[in-house]
Amino acid sequence: MNASAQPRSSGVYPSPSTPLSDLLAELARTATQRDREGGTAKRERDLIRASGLLRLSTPVELGGLGANWIEIFGVVRTLATVDSSLAHLFAFHHLMIATLQFFGSEEQARELMTTSVRENWFWGNALNPKDERLRLLGKGEALRLEGEKSFCSGASDSDRLIVSALDEEGKLRVAAIPTRREGVRVVDDWNNMGQRQTDSGTVIFSAVHVASEELLISPGPLGSPFATLRPCLAQLILVSIYVGIARGALNEARAYVQALPEAAGARVGADPFVLRTVGELWAQTVASEALVEAASKRFDEAWRRGQAITPEERGTLAIEISSAKAVSARAALDVSTRIFDVMGARATAERYRLDRFWRNARTHTLHDPLDQKLKEIGDWALNGAYPTPSFYS
Repeated sequence: MNASAQPRSSGVYPSPSTPLSDLLAELARTATQRDREGGTAKRERDLIRASGLLRLSTPVELGGLGANWIEIFGVVRTLATVDSSLAHLFAFHHLMIATLQFFGSEEQARELMTTSVRENWFWGNALNPKDERLRLLGKGEALRLEGEKSFCSGASDSDRLIVSALDEEGKLRVAAIPTRREGVRVVDDWNNMGQRQTDSGTVIFSAVHVASEELLISPGPLGSPFATLRPCLAQLILVSIYVGIARGALNEARAYVQALPEAAGARVGADPFVLRTVGELWAQTVASEALVEAASKRFDEAWRRGQAITPEERGTLAIEISSAKAVSARAALDVSTRIFDVMGARATAERYRLDRFWRNARTHTLHDPLDQKLKEIGDWALNGAYPTPSFYS
């Protein structure tokens, strides 16, 4: 049985009495300043390490918390309400843990997950398959990585990296290696307008040794029926972050209005046009949350099916995730923009940096074209054609 199909406990979604509430409060307290500064959120990453939440997706029998994916996506959405950059890093850590199970052998996955829990590893990403500049050269025990990768979210301050490269025959290979191995250089070149602390910059590999046992056995989404779920998981992570951004923007707008002087707050709270706007934004947000919750449940069911997943089940899941993505991406962009119609001109002051929700949403929703997802949904709705599994969708 694959490690992913092992029994998992339920009911571990952190409640307000757990470290999650303290973590949220601290991330919220420093969010504005850190958005201004950018760079690596080393202190906040250490807070996530200390919270124990890096163990969330690892099975109980391997030392983890054994959460199901409904619970994991719930934590991602909650983190994204206050800090979508850190939510992204946290979610990608669990995507890398899942990648061990999608692409590795049962023995590889179990050994790496067990060690990850024991050492409290934070996993980073150098997987971007669209960037084909990284090569795996040599044979046997003389394997080495040469080249570079872009969009390496979470590579800074990580303990292990999942890396993809093309070998000498042009085949995609995936490996799990230490971030601090000789020849690995994480470049601090991520300085974008949004998601400013995801460290999604470049990693350069210069004659980096790769042991044969570090290569995951069956890389690629077509390696097995179960492996085709990996891009579904990656997409659902993005969707969860979009929904968290929308909810976080709405929360900030409400808090801003409630903190206004009594007369001004009463005036805004009684304005029928403000109330209409808030009602519309609320409806968009809760609709997105409902779609994501439904897709999360379906993904968790598919994960538990393991290798027994059918093409039809996978296709239905992909369409449900794409539908949630289309609605939540637009909600995140719309809500994060129109909250200013509720708060007014003074809310645009730089000290608040309330535009960070829109900047984060705008940056994150450009991850891949929404038009492609809409085309796939249309092809299914009109012609009954499911999306073809690939590394991306």
